Amino acid sequence: MRAIVLICVLLFSTAALAQTRSRTTTRRSTQSSKTQKPSAQQAGMEVKTAGATKVADQIKNLTTFLYLLGGVAKEMDAQEAASKSGQGSPTIERNKAKLKSAFEDFRVGLDQLEIHFRNTPELQPYYVKLVGSASGAATAEDQANAGHAGQAGHTLLTVVNRLADLLVAMR
Repeated sequence: MRAIVLICVLLFSTAALAQTRSRTTTRRSTQSSKTQKPSAQQAGMEVKTAGATKVADQIKNLTTFLYLLGGVAKEMDAQEAASKSGQGSPTIERNKAKLKSAFEDFRVGLDQLEIHFRNTPELQPYYVKLVGSASGAATAEDQANAGHAGQAGHTLLTVVNRLADLLVAMR
């Protein structure tokens, strides 16, 4: 009788160990799938952070440019007034060309930023807030080319506001 009880105890204990081992194996595979999800989530956050950094860089560049534009626009207006009175300066055309080039660079940069957001799946939800920035920069470029640097600066301020709103949405 003792032998039968001993055999039953041994059989039940090995069955219990077998069940524990299979659960452990299942747990390990579940844990590995859980670790994969955060890494994919982390990659998405890294893409989002990189996109926000690009937006922040554009804001920094635009605000620095706008700060300097005020003085340049006043100087160009004074130079044009002097050239109309017969005291022409060869630097006027050079300054206009540099200013036009700067506005064009901002338009191109914002266009590339819009394309990046549109083509990156993690950034597509934020594209709606960004769209129109490049066209605003194009409008400012046209205004600068027409000799209205002050208006162009105000137009770029609306672009900066749009970019700031985008950063707020991305946090």
